[in-house]
Amino acid sequence: MQYFLDLALKTAQGNMLADSEQKTLLELPYEETHRLFPGAELLRRNFCANKIRVCAITNAKSGKCSEDCAFCAQSAHHNTSINSYPLKNPGQMSLEGRNMSAQGVNRFSLVTSGKGLEAEEVQQVCRVTRELASQGISPCASLGVLKQQELQELKDAGLTRYHHNLETAPGFFPSICTTHDYSQRTETVRLARQTGLSVCSGAVFGLGESDAHVLELALTLRELDVDAVPVNFLVPIPGTPLENNDQLTPLRCLKIICMLRYMLPRHEIIVCGGRLENLGELHPLIFMAGASGLMTGNYLTRQGRGVAEDMQMITDMGLEPA
Repeated sequence: MQYFLDLALKTAQGNMLADSEQKTLLELPYEETHRLFPGAELLRRNFCANKIRVCAITNAKSGKCSEDCAFCAQSAHHNTSINSYPLKNPGQMSLEGRNMSAQGVNRFSLVTSGKGLEAEEVQQVCRVTRELASQGISPCASLGVLKQQELQELKDAGLTRYHHNLETAPGFFPSICTTHDYSQRTETVRLARQTGLSVCSGAVFGLGESDAHVLELALTLRELDVDAVPVNFLVPIPGTPLENNDQLTPLRCLKIICMLRYMLPRHEIIVCGGRLENLGELHPLIFMAGASGLMTGNYLTRQGRGVAEDMQMITDMGLEPA
């Protein structure tokens, strides 16, 4: 246990882990994941204090996506039973954001299906963003591939953060998506960063990737200099190519969070979709594993957990919602 605590102290001082140290982290058996907790918690407290960032989303536009991501319920390539609908009315989106804010959730994201948005849809999102920002809410958006001019318009409207997941490591991406390549995803992240937006970019785990792919992803995110890393755990959706994938265990989920914290010590690590289904009784240990944030409320196509329950869990762990 002392070895991994020493690694955490090394990274806390701004030093990168050597290849041999990354290998030791990678090869730690899942049943020994608890050995990573003291170092992961040290790093979280050092860079994120006692605060746990809480965010929420709305599925602002659902289904009929042209892309074939193997895990996704919203892809038009898969036979799923989700609700599909066009972009929500701006008033409805604003109301959802205000409702979340009233429950103590200050960061609210508008998430749309599809590779990108039409120009008029971007303008509607800008209107919602202005409204949310005027209410003191931190607006975020996940709108797919956008031009830099559109990102600038969103920023000018008050957008604080842009979300665009890499989904997995570059070496594994061709196994889960064939309709676009990895460079399109990284370019969008770079454009958002160049626009001056805070950037949130992470992945879905449990797609069939190895722990070596988790490490590869962490190195990619570090090179892209993202601010926040959302961590999603696969909940297999009937009708998708991964409907029978069942590769995650609670201990592997916790080790993934730990690995990301050791590799990305200064970043926000936000545990999002699939946390309850995959972590079960070990769910509150996400904070000991290094998580500094979580997504509360409903997800894109599935019901989530109530805000009050998540706030209580944070308090019960001796932490403070932020």
